[in-house]
Amino acid sequence: MTRYYPVRLHAGTHEHGKEPRRDEEEGRRIGLKGRAVRILQRIGIRRGQTVLDFGCGCGTYTIPVARIVGRKGKVYALDKDKDALNDLMQKADSAHLKNIEIITSSGGPRIELPDESVDVALLFDVLHHYYFPEMDERRRLMDEIYRITKANGFISVWPKHLESEARDEIERANFYLEKEYSGTLIHNNKDIETGRVMNFRKKLGLI
Repeated sequence: MTRYYPVRLHAGTHEHGKEPRRDEEEGRRIGLKGRAVRILQRIGIRRGQTVLDFGCGCGTYTIPVARIVGRKGKVYALDKDKDALNDLMQKADSAHLKNIEIITSSGGPRIELPDESVDVALLFDVLHHYYFPEMDERRRLMDEIYRITKANGFISVWPKHLESEARDEIERANFYLEKEYSGTLIHNNKDIETGRVMNFRKKLGLI
């Protein structure tokens, strides 16, 4: 069942009944943060985990993941956009988060992490033709995700643009669908929309 979490803005009003723009933006920022935390906790992000945020952008989900996993956990934030990564690190510094490690990608499927090194891999709105136009590229990416995920780990996917294709391709990479979650998600660091997140577990054995 889809759940909606309304943004509540605690702001004063002008005499014409309009809320100050600054308070509105602050309320929206707090609301977005709350939504991110809720969906991450629902899908299974827990204290002490090591998480890869693949295609992290400026940290819409990286920052709340870092807060959830805590000092004993770690977040690898991978993206090819250096400006977005710089923005992310500024946010992390402002929030005094020391458990985020930046990985600058060349844009290809290769992930510079050791085998079985992450508990969770997040792939939110990255499996689509804009980033990986060829099926072979997506196949090689999923092989990499399989390689770096621990035996008891899982991957969480929001396939905004390729839902049916994504599931088939992920299952062909030796994962199986474990759970699905519907709810409000954040797109482009500002847009709120209803979406479906799928969690997959590794099938142990050779691909």
